[in-house]
Amino acid sequence: MAAMQPNVSTVSITPQAIEQTFGVIRPYIRATPIVEVAGVDLDVPCEVVTLKLEQLQLAGSFKTRGAFTHLLTRAVPEAGVVAASGGNHGAAVAYAAGRLGIPATIFVPSISSPAKIDRIRSYGAELVVAGDRYADALAMSQAHADRTGALQVHAFDHLETILGQGTLGYELSRQAPALDTILVAVGGGGLIAGIASWYANRARVIGVEPEAAPTLTAALKAGRPVDAPAGGIAADSLAPRRIGELVFPIARDFVHRVVLVDDAAIRAAQRRLWKALQVVVEPGGAAALAALQSGAYRPADGERVGVVISGANTTAVDFGPS
Repeated sequence: MAAMQPNVSTVSITPQAIEQTFGVIRPYIRATPIVEVAGVDLDVPCEVVTLKLEQLQLAGSFKTRGAFTHLLTRAVPEAGVVAASGGNHGAAVAYAAGRLGIPATIFVPSISSPAKIDRIRSYGAELVVAGDRYADALAMSQAHADRTGALQVHAFDHLETILGQGTLGYELSRQAPALDTILVAVGGGGLIAGIASWYANRARVIGVEPEAAPTLTAALKAGRPVDAPAGGIAADSLAPRRIGELVFPIARDFVHRVVLVDDAAIRAAQRRLWKALQVVVEPGGAAALAALQSGAYRPADGERVGVVISGANTTAVDFGPS
């Protein structure tokens, strides 16, 4: 088992707690780069866009930050850990568990992409395909935890998850301190909650959701987390059915607004990233850029915009006709 690190789970989700968390997980994660790209190259209405290339993170997505936060700051039983995931979280937990010598069982729905399933298996975790959607896999993972005593590692709605994902915001703010706005894709909301908690209104944080999976949009309209549709081409990363209970008040207080993009816009953003930068990303990883490219988010003149490219666990390189 891994040696225990200072326990960050006893503190609230503040910039100070996120900075402390970064210190704990820094030896285990990759500091992903930024790249400044001319707006014309990305077909967006900005002179320059700052891309945070988090798809280069270990295990292929930002989820690795939260996974290591759990495993390094919580007491892990002999039964190991269990997680439910559309794919990226499962890969991250499997990777972190393998590196720390911890048994891991990962439940994924049938909609998970072959690339994500293969990556989870490659890290040595036990993989179980359960049901059609994330909610089905989550129910099975909870039953497994009850039966075995394994530690549950939630994909988005847990203190350690949000603190870990918030380290991306901490890192980005040091790399590009002058940004006015950061666009972030939203599924269950762990990433945007962490980033928004770090910036705490010191910069605008804009959520971007697929039209086919508007979890945060539905929650903000209802005033609480509610079930939403869970479809679209990014369903294996951005369609958990509802926003997290811990996530919601953070988003309500610190997310400036939320915009929606359709599947065609997400595909167009994937193609543009490949054409302009030879960067391959999964649909969920391209959603934030899709908001700029499609006009769902229109920056003001001179606005300095950052975009989080959040994941690349896909085998797709041919994105179809442009």
